[in-house]
Amino acid sequence: MPFSSSAATDSLFQHRAFVAFWLARTCSSFGFQMLSIAVGWQIYAVTGRALDLGLIGLAQFLPAVVLALPAGHIADQFDRRRVVLLGQITEWAAIIVLATLTLMHKTDELTILGLIFVISIAKTIEAPSLQSMLPALVPPAILARATAANAASMQTAAMLGPAIGGFLYVAGPGVVYATTGVLYLISILMVSRLRYEHAPPPRTPATFASVFAGVKFIRNRPDVLGVISLDLFAVLLGGATALLPIFAKDILHTGPWGLGLLRSAPAVGGLLVGFWLSRRSLDRNVGMIMFASVAGFGVATLVFALSRELWLSLLALFMLGGFDMVSMVIRGSLVQLDTPDEMRGRVSAVNSIFINTSNQLGEFESGLLAAWLGAVPAAAVGGIGTLIVVGLWMAWFPGLRRRQRLHHGE
Repeated sequence: MPFSSSAATDSLFQHRAFVAFWLARTCSSFGFQMLSIAVGWQIYAVTGRALDLGLIGLAQFLPAVVLALPAGHIADQFDRRRVVLLGQITEWAAIIVLATLTLMHKTDELTILGLIFVISIAKTIEAPSLQSMLPALVPPAILARATAANAASMQTAAMLGPAIGGFLYVAGPGVVYATTGVLYLISILMVSRLRYEHAPPPRTPATFASVFAGVKFIRNRPDVLGVISLDLFAVLLGGATALLPIFAKDILHTGPWGLGLLRSAPAVGGLLVGFWLSRRSLDRNVGMIMFASVAGFGVATLVFALSRELWLSLLALFMLGGFDMVSMVIRGSLVQLDTPDEMRGRVSAVNSIFINTSNQLGEFESGLLAAWLGAVPAAAVGGIGTLIVVGLWMAWFPGLRRRQRLHHGE
């Protein structure tokens, strides 16, 4: 078996810094999910215009793309814990202002969008530093387990956060924002208490070469390039979940309850596999396991595209989420371990741009193909395309295919 509980008997929860980090990420993730659902409801209640819901997405997307590379440079030049603290304190302050104005009935569309824009800038600046901290909190042998535990908490927040936010919204958006503020405050306290040692190099100006050094590093490391580009193309081709309303209504002939089950199935699969991976270690054949997982993702997408039964579609989406979690844990761990500490911020920034843009473009690609060919052919093309990409990447990146362990030094 490639997974073993004895390969790394060290418990994640023996590492207090990781526990503090995990609690901080869990609290802030729950808070952000609750914030997102409340902002959408409040904006639409104030204006009644669907376009304004798109402006919320724009206010989050622009900083994530424009500021990602400078944020990576900051992560490699300054104390990462302090950068994360500054970002979270800024987000917390904006949330408290939003809660106060809402409770005083003094909010308007521009104020809400402006505060969301501030929160998005802070999250973008914070993200590369936050992602780069994890390898320093646990030994390399259990980094994959730590990544899986972290991903599982994110999945839990994505599943339960909107529901909790919607439930609290009954008492008013101000209550949601106040609760979110409390969660962010807990996150700030956890980050301020964790011990993290990072000695930044001597500070250098943010030149074009230094800001784009992450791109150069990825290009010169075949394994890292293969992992990140595989993720990019797999997500681009695997955007069938964007078509779920069409499948629910026109193909599976179910109602809103069925759509809800379909939307939750990938998250449930990913969550269960994430918890399982957090208790198991990857001992060998990590390259082939990753490629097999991405191929499984493609097969599950194809099964979903061809299914006419709700139970089979749910099973396919459940498997899709599980396969995606395995490949995501391997990809994330491998990139972190193959990147020297002084470059992790900039590499994480490039990776985040790929992830953000590929998710957005993947949904657009699926919608465009569905408009041209129909929903079933569009989803099937995505599944087949993913399998083709896996075959090509196995041929083009033989070192990655033969990769045995996540960490070369093990």
